[in-house]
Amino acid sequence: MRILEGTSTEPVVTRKPRDDELDVFGLTHPGKVRPENQDHFLLCSLRKEVAVHLTSLPGLDQISGGTERVAFLAMVADGVGGGMRGEEASRLAVEAVTEYVTQSVRCYYSGSAEDEEFARSLEDAAQRCHDEVVRRAGQEPESAGMATTLTLWLSVWPRSYLLQVGDSRCYMLRRGELIQVSRDQTMAQELVDLGVLTREAASKTPLANTLSSSIGGSQTAPLVTRFDPEWDSVGLLCSDGLTRHVSDERIRDRLRSMTSARQACHDLLEDALDAGGEDNITVLVGRMVRRDLE
Repeated sequence: MRILEGTSTEPVVTRKPRDDELDVFGLTHPGKVRPENQDHFLLCSLRKEVAVHLTSLPGLDQISGGTERVAFLAMVADGVGGGMRGEEASRLAVEAVTEYVTQSVRCYYSGSAEDEEFARSLEDAAQRCHDEVVRRAGQEPESAGMATTLTLWLSVWPRSYLLQVGDSRCYMLRRGELIQVSRDQTMAQELVDLGVLTREAASKTPLANTLSSSIGGSQTAPLVTRFDPEWDSVGLLCSDGLTRHVSDERIRDRLRSMTSARQACHDLLEDALDAGGEDNITVLVGRMVRRDLE
C-alpha cells in the first residue's frame, strides 16, 4: 500500500463529518464524438444498507438509509474494447465492487481494521471484478476483449483509501495545491518511470492510451493509496475524457474557485466539451465543508 506523501500518522480532521458537511456530485457525458458512453460512476454512503446519491447505472434504486453513515464510496470506471463491450465491462466492474463492499460490511463498519487489512480488502475487490469480467468475456464471444479502468475512493473514518487500476485519475486539491494522487497505469507511464521517455514525450505517443493494467485485460495490478482527510480539501475522480482536454492548471483553478461540487462538475465538463469532447467524460467532485467551529 502506498501512503500519500505528507500524510501524518494522526488524522487532520478530529471528528467524522456529518452528512450535511459532505458536498458531492458526479456526472457523465458521451462527449461530442463517441456514439455511446462506456463510462460508469457511483457515489454512495455505506450504512447498514447503501444510500445511493448518484449513479449512471440503470435500475439501481435510491435507498434512504436511516442509520449513521460509516463510510463513503465513490468510483469511476472507463470501459475499453469498443462498442457495448466497454460499456458492459465498466458496468460489471462498478456493480461487482459495490456488491463486494456491501457484503463486507463487517470489515468496513467495525472501524477496527488496520490499514493493511483495508488495502487487502480493496485489492481483493479489484481482483474479483477482474475475474468476473474475464469470466463474462469467456462465456460470450461478442464480449471478448472487453476491459475497464477502475478508480475507487473509500472513506472509512478516520482514513481514506484510493484503489487504482488503469488511467482514470484521482486528484486532490489541498491547501490550494493540486496533487495527482493516482498514477496512470499505461505503457507510456511505465517508460517514464524507467527513464526511457520524458513526461512530455510520453503524452504525445500512442502508448499514452495503452493500458498496462486494467480490469479484464491481460494484466491487473491494483494499487492502494492511503491518505488523511482535511476540511475544505477537494477530491476529484475522472475518466481520461476530462484530462486529455483539460490541463491540470485549469482543473486546479476550477477547484480553487468552486462554489459547490455540482458547479465544479458542470464547469469541468463544459471545459472538456469546449476543447473537443473526443471521448466520454466523467467527473466526480467531493469535499468536506465544516459547518461549526467546534
